[in-house]
Amino acid sequence: MRISSKADYAVRATAELANAAGGGPVKADAIARAQAIPVRFLLNILTELKHAGIVRSHRGAEGGYELARPASKIMLADVIRAMEGPLANVHEVRPEEISYKGPAEALQQVWIAVRANLRAVLESVSLEDLAKGNLPKEVQALASDPEAWVPH
Repeated sequence: MRISSKADYAVRATAELANAAGGGPVKADAIARAQAIPVRFLLNILTELKHAGIVRSHRGAEGGYELARPASKIMLADVIRAMEGPLANVHEVRPEEISYKGPAEALQQVWIAVRANLRAVLESVSLEDLAKGNLPKEVQALASDPEAWVPH
């Protein structure tokens, strides 16, 4: 899986909002500074997150952005889907809609398994988990495997 800058920035921005939850709306400039995100790019991302129902905005001098739901109810998968669409596509098509022939016939099952593993991680980590640095044990175990750190 290739994680785009847009998806990475969206997760980082929503983690900032999760960290500030309950303290009122946060200005886009403050989020941009805290996470070193270009503010113009961030504004576009926040608009998309607003349309997806993940954040809401408030106008005025005391305005800004906040999460639309509790951080514990927003999973990383939700944020990434809002930016990129489905977690695993093959040529912009869902893997269950593709069929292969001959020696590649089992490839559909491989792509489905890849999607299942992405879901297993991204649907188990909430913005609250991320903001508090309290990742699920399964995710910690995967990340602590030395093989996970070897670039391929």
